Amino acid sequence: MTSRTVKRYADAAKPEDLFTGQWQARTSALDEYKTSLDDRWNEGGTNARKLWEEVVPLRYQGSYRRVRAYLRQKRISPRPVTARPPSPRAVAGWVLRPRKTCPLPSNSI
Repeated sequence: MTSRTVKRYADAAKPEDLFTGQWQARTSALDEYKTSLDDRWNEGGTNARKLWEEVVPLRYQGSYRRVRAYLRQKRISPRPVTARPPSPRAVAGWVLRPRKTCPLPSNSI
């Protein structure tokens, strides 16, 4: 690395500061169709080919590969962390144990 690159990395307060350059603000042919793709994704449509076929009648003139790449980013992005459901064994223990030894609060039963 050159000293200029090292200085740029050292001066960055957060990683987003390093994402600068001529390609960062470039628009895509897909930009105006992302909301409809996001809506369909949230409804459960995860097949890139079918979603591409749905935006083509909306006058999308870009390629299938661009839609597929956009949806791939959605697939690999971190999902919200949710609590694991209790195991059947734990639920059976809650039901079968006497109320005094049950880990649940008494007013929740």
